[in-house]
Amino acid sequence: MSTPTPHPLTLPLLAGERRALAKAITLTESTRPDHEAQAQQLLADVLPRAGKSVRVGLTGVPGVGKSTFIEALGVWLADQGHRVAVLAVDPSSARTGGSIMGDKTRMPQLTVHPNAYIRPSPSGGTLGGVARRTREAITLCEAAGFDVILVETVGVGQSETQVAAMTDLFVLLTLPNAGDELQGIKRGIMELADVCVVNKADTNLQAATRAQTELRTALTLLTPHDAPWRPVALKASALSGQGIPEVWAQVQAYREATDLDAKRRAQTAVWFDDLLREAVWRRFQAGVDAGQIQAMRAGVQAGTLTPVQGVAALLRS
Repeated sequence: MSTPTPHPLTLPLLAGERRALAKAITLTESTRPDHEAQAQQLLADVLPRAGKSVRVGLTGVPGVGKSTFIEALGVWLADQGHRVAVLAVDPSSARTGGSIMGDKTRMPQLTVHPNAYIRPSPSGGTLGGVARRTREAITLCEAAGFDVILVETVGVGQSETQVAAMTDLFVLLTLPNAGDELQGIKRGIMELADVCVVNKADTNLQAATRAQTELRTALTLLTPHDAPWRPVALKASALSGQGIPEVWAQVQAYREATDLDAKRRAQTAVWFDDLLREAVWRRFQAGVDAGQIQAMRAGVQAGTLTPVQGVAALLRS
């Protein structure tokens, strides 16, 4: 039985060529059926070389300085010899579908570092704070030899949970004097956070210390007693570099305390379920006349059908 011919991007990607990595991620983000088939071949080719990185998801309240913090952490790691890939997700406009994609301009030092790679991607309307093909991009970056993957999410919100299902740990950034914002996100994101960081601690050390104490109390209340990891709260300043080594030390401690193999197996199952739902929806759309869907939607809007009745009628058809 002959061995399948590898995709043309496979060998350059495994050699760590940045241009090949950029093309590979673009290929996975395409919605063209022929591109999707090529992307799956490429992913199958490189999958044995993936899975060896530290995957960190980062989010934060508005104005917390996510990009500045990620650049400080990324430069610190890259200077130590780590190869750092940053997957930054920009929100897409609900009206035009466009994105600003300005993350590289917000990370000028990391952008030019020889050990770093930054890839901004539009969210494309995907919920969960990530882009449609962030998981695939992580796999491709790992295959290209990057040993630290930092996933910067769209922004903090109750629905921003998918990033926790594709990274090893989840870092929540907050601000001194951010009591109201903290209350608003406590039950959503904080239940997923493994490390909380009060950024911009140098602007008001007293307020930062108070916020750190409040975070520790909240994390204690939200964390089950039998959890293998007790989330921690730290102070840091991305501008001065204060606290950056301590944040990375907690990342390492988390990895040592957690069964990452079991966690990644569970994440792969979630990935499969997400792809299955997407494939079923596409197959449904291909098999049902668009006019039928529009007719049912009109009936629901007019009040002659309940939403459940409309969906049931389409499924019967």
